[in-house]
Amino acid sequence: MPAKSGKTGGKGKAPKAPKAPRVKGAKKGRRKAVRSWSLYIFKVLKQVHSDTGISNRAMSIMNSFINDIFDRLATEAGTQYFVYYSWKSILVQKL
Repeated sequence: MPAKSGKTGGKGKAPKAPKAPRVKGAKKGRRKAVRSWSLYIFKVLKQVHSDTGISNRAMSIMNSFINDIFDRLATEAGTQYFVYYSWKSILVQKL
């Protein structure tokens, strides 16, 4: 094996610029957590069809589908809750 020389012959990486010193006690910026159903979709898929995979695009579509269904379900439940208690108060007032 040839001995390594200090020169790279112009094909190596350029040296990185030095980083600015961090202030003591400063926190790194964190990304906002994105809620996704993809883990649960994948688990159910593997339970049903263990040899089948799913593409990122299909997973995105399934995630949007479940978010839409959940939103509709929550809206309907809220409406039913409101109707039930408003009707109950009307019955109490009439008696």
